[in-house]
This record gives sequence, structure tokens and C-alpha cells, in this order.
Amino acid sequence: MIITGVETYDIRFPTSRELDGSDAMNPDPDYSAAYVVLRTDSGIDGHGFTFTIGRGNEVCRAAIDALAPFIVGQPVDDLGEFAKRLTHDSQLRWLGPEKGVIHLATAAVINAAWDLAGKVAGKPVWRLLAEMSPEQLVDLVDWRYLTDALTPDEALEILRAALPGRADRIAELERRGYPAYTTSPGWLGYDDAKLTRLAKQAVADGYRQIKLKVGGDRADDLRRLALARQVVGPDIRIAVDANQRWGVAEAIDWMTALAPYAPWWIEEPTSPDDVLGHAAIRRGLAHVTPDGGPIRVATGEHVQNRIVFKQLLQADAVDFVQIDSCRVAGVNENIAILLLAAKFGRPVCPHAGGVGLCELVQHLSMFDYVAVSGSLDDRVIEYVDHLHEHFVDPVVIVDGAYRAPSLPGFSAQMHPDTLARYRYPDGPAWS
Repeated sequence: MIITGVETYDIRFPTSRELDGSDAMNPDPDYSAAYVVLRTDSGIDGHGFTFTIGRGNEVCRAAIDALAPFIVGQPVDDLGEFAKRLTHDSQLRWLGPEKGVIHLATAAVINAAWDLAGKVAGKPVWRLLAEMSPEQLVDLVDWRYLTDALTPDEALEILRAALPGRADRIAELERRGYPAYTTSPGWLGYDDAKLTRLAKQAVADGYRQIKLKVGGDRADDLRRLALARQVVGPDIRIAVDANQRWGVAEAIDWMTALAPYAPWWIEEPTSPDDVLGHAAIRRGLAHVTPDGGPIRVATGEHVQNRIVFKQLLQADAVDFVQIDSCRVAGVNENIAILLLAAKFGRPVCPHAGGVGLCELVQHLSMFDYVAVSGSLDDRVIEYVDHLHEHFVDPVVIVDGAYRAPSLPGFSAQMHPDTLARYRYPDGPAWS
């Protein structure tokens, strides 16, 4: 099967109008996708995208176009080699070695290739991955820069240890789904009435964890967290997310002030590149809750590659690894990160929301459960009820859990009407 063409789209949704997605660092996001379609001589297409929040989406689209010469006319049967072809070109790599806009664009193309692979195999991507042998999975990973923390042989041991029970875990997923938490009540631009209404609804819908955005104003955060705790009670976990707002000392001080309300974790407390800063924050919050327990540290939404994840784990800087399906270079690099998390014994709780991130990352978590970690302990996937109607195979949430996708592919394909209506800047939604 040969790739015969690459089509790209700049797709944006005007979510800033209702302040959906607003937080302390990103007050007015327009959820957007630099979207790509891989055409093949088989007549089967692969769809993928990377996520942005508006301005700059055209730059990601241009970067995807710059990658097209590396794949048009090429076969797509070896996805390990396919991914390395995109990440190893020296001239494009100079723009940002496995980070930045080129890496985001690479994620879109590799995600589209996996959507294509799932459709050819007649399986959803989570199941396609979960049925691969340990040797096949290890061959998908680019091991450069990783072997001081995790070797291919160690990865094989992790994957082989998870072989017993794979079929039972697949059946469990198809019966009960994968646990979710929701950020829908917590956007910083929502007023108190909307926060409390949505928090009550989240508990009624079966969620055992919600998340609030923090970091804009400390008094507002204290009030909003108190309201949320009053509404959901003591047994529902409340995570909080600062979206990189603070320096290290400020993060420790601010979160210590919020500690009486027992936040489950603080997400992105500081720069995603500051490995040692995360480690210091984790140490500083180890004994601050009313019972002397920790506020845990989570990050990953903006962690740019597997090497930074490796260092966060080596430095004992995080309690939760938050992979993102579109920040690093797609499925292949996320497999590496899942294996690193398993080696260091850290639960993976993916970042989602946005546009299409829920659709994609559910496949990665389900693969992790079946074939890597074999566990659901303290593991949840973020869920936000935005924009799912634009996808051919949208996520389905029942009783606070993601139902396992059954359609072939990566759940990445948008409806043609969506591509036409929300095309920027000349689609009807914008013109």
C-alpha cells in the first residue's frame, strides 16, 4: 500500500466565545486541529491531526505540508520505520530536535498512519496494538536516548509479563470501559453557579474525580475549591491544574494554601521543561494535606518528547504521567512513554479534552491496560464534553467510563461537513 497524496486543513472552532477551555495561562482558546488525510492506492484513507488553541494552527499545517515529500510515494507497512523517517531528517530536525511545531506536525502524520493501519486491519487501534507481540511493539519504538533508563530487553520483559490475562482484560474493557474523570466543571472562566451545577452533574453521571483550573487569583481558587468540595463531598477526588502558571516556590506556597480541601494532584504547576522544579514541588507538597499526606504532582500535556518524560521519572518528579496523543510524535513515541512509566511504576492518566484528544488517547490507555501495565489502579482518562459530534467515531461515556471503541481506525476522522464549515479562515463558521 503506497501513499499517493497528503491533504491538509486548518480547522478551528470558536470556543473562546463561551470561555470553554479557559485557564490561567490560556484565557481565550479556540480549539483547533491541524488536520491531515493520507490518500493511498488502496482507496483507504488515514486521518490524523494535532491540537492547538487557535493562532499558530496555520504554522502546524505548513509543517505537515513540509513532511509530505517524505511519505508520498512511500509504503506504509512498517510503522516503526515510517515514524523514524519523519523524525530523523537532519534538516527539519534542526528546527527543533524532536520538539516544537515539527514534532506536532509529525504527531498528526503518524496518527493518520495508525488510523490507516487500523482501517486496513479492520480493528480499532487499541486492539490492533494490544494483539501485537512484545517483539513487534518493541520494534515500533525509537530507542535513541532511552537506554540509560529503559532498554529494549527490559521493555520485552514488561510486555511479556503482561501477556497472561490479555484476553480477560480485553473482555473487561468491552464490558465496563475505562475510568474517566471530567474537567467540564472547572474552566476558569465559568462562574460559581455554572461550576456547582456541572460538579453536581458530574457526580450524578458517575465520575469519581473532577478537575478545576487554578492559578489566576488565590482567593478565587480558595472559594471555588471550597464550593466544589461542598458539592461533591469528601469521597470524590478533586484534581487541580495550574497550566504552568507558577515558579517553584510560588507553586508550593499556593498549593499549601489549597491543601485543606485535599487536592488529589496539582497538574502542570510550573514549566513543563523544568524537571528539577517538578521534583522540588513534589518534595515540598509531600506532607501538606490535613491528614499529613501529599498533594501529588502530574504533568505531560506540554512535555515535548520521551526524553523529558524519561528525566521526570528518573528524577522522581511526578506521581502521574499525563501522555498526550498529539504533543509527542504520535502513537510510536507514546508507546515508549507508556513503557517508561511501567518501568518506574507510575500510573498513566492522559491529558484529553480539546478537539479530538479524547477520541485518540482512549486507544492508548486501553492498550496500556491490556498489554503494558495490566492495571487500572489510580488510572483515569480526562474527559471534556466538547466537540465530539464532529467525529465519525466519537467517544462514548457511560457511568463515568470510556466505552471501548469498536470501529476500525484511530477514531480520528472528522465529518466532511465539519471540515468544510470550520475551515479557517474562509469556512462559514468564520467568514
